[in-house]
Amino acid sequence: MTEPTPTEARPAFQHERPRHGLVGPFSGRQLIAIVITIALAAVAVVIVTTPLGQAGTAGPADPRPTPYVLESPPIEGLQVGDLAPELSVTRGDGSTFQLTDLDGKPVRLADLRGRVVWIDFWASWCPPCQSETPIIRQVAADYADKGLTVIGISVQETSVDDVRAYAETYGLDYTIAADLDADIFHRYRVYAIPTQFLIDPQGVIRLVMNGPVASEAEARSLIEPLLPAAQSGS
Repeated sequence: MTEPTPTEARPAFQHERPRHGLVGPFSGRQLIAIVITIALAAVAVVIVTTPLGQAGTAGPADPRPTPYVLESPPIEGLQVGDLAPELSVTRGDGSTFQLTDLDGKPVRLADLRGRVVWIDFWASWCPPCQSETPIIRQVAADYADKGLTVIGISVQETSVDDVRAYAETYGLDYTIAADLDADIFHRYRVYAIPTQFLIDPQGVIRLVMNGPVASEAEARSLIEPLLPAAQSGS
């Protein structure tokens, strides 16, 4: 048998120029795939890190935190001039619910006639609510002996213990109540938190504000005209 010559044993060598992509070693299709992957990852991060609820919309000149919308589309709420509903309800199954503070004591507007009542619907997980906590705590202390009662009604919480822990952590000495099943939330036709109701000494709603109070100065300007001393002097 005849042995192949070296030339016959090896295939012919063909030189091909290396292919270059649009950017380094990447082709156009690869670059498009990379861009799409990055965009999808960015969308996923936004979805995962967005808190529960929707933030309301503030104008470009309004730097305050916006409320979280919990009922969409927003329902028609209570109006200025309405008599504030009592903090109890009869449910559809015939059972009743009376709002109580963290010690189990009933909270009734009828017991507060003659005082200005500031009702604040809030939640411990809500950043705009957290931003106003120091303001409410301060004005509640400053005006307690001048005719103001603050009632913070916490909604969408897991347990009363969670609400109590928040109140203890931040030293909230005003009345705190947990509305775990949103009975009072729905009776007051609230759709966003925080939502503020200012009620005059006769039990009439004088202010409804969707969103956090921005400063102590703003809070004082809302409270002082309604205080019993201010009204008796007018």
